[in-house]
Amino acid sequence: MRLEAFHEVPPTAGLPPRWRDLLPWRGPSLAARAAEFLGVEEVQVTCSGTAALVVALTALKRRSARTDVIVPAYTCPLVAIAVAHCGLTLRPCDLVVNGIDMDPATLAALCDDNTLAIVPTHLGGRVADVDTALACAHRVGAWVIEDAAQALGARFADDASIGTKGNIGFFSLAVGKGLTTYEGGLLIAGEAGLREDLRRCGEEIARYDAALEIARSAQLIGYHAIYRPLGLTLAYGLPRRNALRSGDAIAAVGDDFSLSIPLHRMGDWRDGVGARAFVRLHDFQEKLDKQAVRRRSRLGSIAAITVFQDRDRVRGTWPFFLICMPTRAARDAALSELWASHLGVSRLFIHALPDYAYLRDIVSALPLPNAREFAARTLTVSNSLWLGDEEFEQIACALERACANRNGGAV
Repeated sequence: MRLEAFHEVPPTAGLPPRWRDLLPWRGPSLAARAAEFLGVEEVQVTCSGTAALVVALTALKRRSARTDVIVPAYTCPLVAIAVAHCGLTLRPCDLVVNGIDMDPATLAALCDDNTLAIVPTHLGGRVADVDTALACAHRVGAWVIEDAAQALGARFADDASIGTKGNIGFFSLAVGKGLTTYEGGLLIAGEAGLREDLRRCGEEIARYDAALEIARSAQLIGYHAIYRPLGLTLAYGLPRRNALRSGDAIAAVGDDFSLSIPLHRMGDWRDGVGARAFVRLHDFQEKLDKQAVRRRSRLGSIAAITVFQDRDRVRGTWPFFLICMPTRAARDAALSELWASHLGVSRLFIHALPDYAYLRDIVSALPLPNAREFAARTLTVSNSLWLGDEEFEQIACALERACANRNGGAV
């Protein structure tokens, strides 16, 4: 068997766990470590990023009779599930052409007196346009919730953490998101009264569940055991390739979410694991940044593709490169060569929100041409430190071939 069969590169560059993270911890709490890292007064820890959004929406719902939540039409399906869980109405907003941000004109037209919140999304480590969302929200008296689930550590131009411009911000500590407690989330707000509402709401809707916490703790131990190239082959690579062979792209990227959202309090042991790991996060992200600078240059030499980057002085994170190919045929040609490989090439979300069959009772069918085009032409390339230079060059050459033969293979 080839050596590469035992060297699986993860699709996102997660902070490698250390066994000593699992030892009992008597230092600062996860909330305290996170507050220091983010540069904020207080952080609320939740059992997942989705739970953090549920807490935020529930707290705002208690303050207002409004029911509409505006989100990007291309985002994680869990966002739509969280909105539905709270009994609110999802309003997907189309994207700008060839970009991650909500289209300003479309967003302005969607906002009205029934808009409860707007949720700009920092997708894949890139820093989203929050200012436009703030302007629209202020015009109609709505709140802004920054979805920073995929961008813990990213900074605005003034060096403030993302999540701090909006009224509320939330982050995910799920697997594949950098630092992880297997499942976990962080919730922040600038206004003291709103922080108190979030804290009270979280305590009411997320009680301690011993059985679920034991299960999550076991999963976290398992994650420490398998998060290495050989373990990922068994836990991630083989299931992904099986899903691709059966033509199930949604399963291959893990977009097949349950409509049920677990809500419980994180236990002290997992809290300590996360707190200990936070000490290493900054240095780890610095290494990813340096690698990304080198590899962006190589990807940028492929004239036909777009590598999503940040605006001037904004500093995103680099768990992977989000790439838009010139056509869907070119994207599919690249994936036909790379997706089933061990090289960490994948897709982010398979569809725009209305196109998931299991969300049809939650998301209305709407014309969203830019979001659908984005879904059809994008792929991701891992920025894991486990992806060697020769392997990265294999990916770059495959992208060049796909662009040169845009009507080539399909997935």
